[in-house]
Amino acid sequence: MKIAILGSGLMGAALGRVWAQAGHAVTFSYARSEDKLARLADETGGAHAPVSQAVQQADAILLAVHWSRIDDVLSQAGDLAGKLVLNCCVPLDEANETVVLGPDTSGAGELARMRPQARWVSCFNTAPSESFAPVLARNGQGPAPHLLTYGDDTQAKRQAGQLIRDAGFEPLDAGGLRTGRYAEPFAMVTAVLAYDQPGGPALTYRFTKLDR
Repeated sequence: MKIAILGSGLMGAALGRVWAQAGHAVTFSYARSEDKLARLADETGGAHAPVSQAVQQADAILLAVHWSRIDDVLSQAGDLAGKLVLNCCVPLDEANETVVLGPDTSGAGELARMRPQARWVSCFNTAPSESFAPVLARNGQGPAPHLLTYGDDTQAKRQAGQLIRDAGFEPLDAGGLRTGRYAEPFAMVTAVLAYDQPGGPALTYRFTKLDR
């Protein structure tokens, strides 16, 4: 697939590398430094382009910017009509300490309100970027770690699920976009476990239902 990566921070850069390694054509876009986009493109054998061009050419889009940049990046992306958009953003304040939306709404819900014609799927926001490379390296070696995935478009979730599997995870369907009200605070729990506990930040999880 042709994947546009909107955002070149930890999440966008890490997933771009993973998908390029899995054989997808990645285009990096939206960064303070054009040189950074060029370096990522060179590193992955991909490309870099302005947001509008990257979006137009893409089969799938990853939205991976800080919540404070959402309005700006969406203004450049256009209406996103019919586009599959994977959202890994958590609506955090500037200090990255507090979720600024909820409990009656969520980042996932607000994005769908702002661009209702896009095909939104939220995923990767409950896994630290440091886990992506080791998860891909272990792909096929035992059960894959789960990745919470939620959205209102069944076909979009199916398509996103393939990209999630290509990254070495198993998508765990957590319902519609309404789930963002609970999953986005849960993302902060995974961040605490990854960054504030011993053992390093490459945290994964897997849920199991036990027989009675």
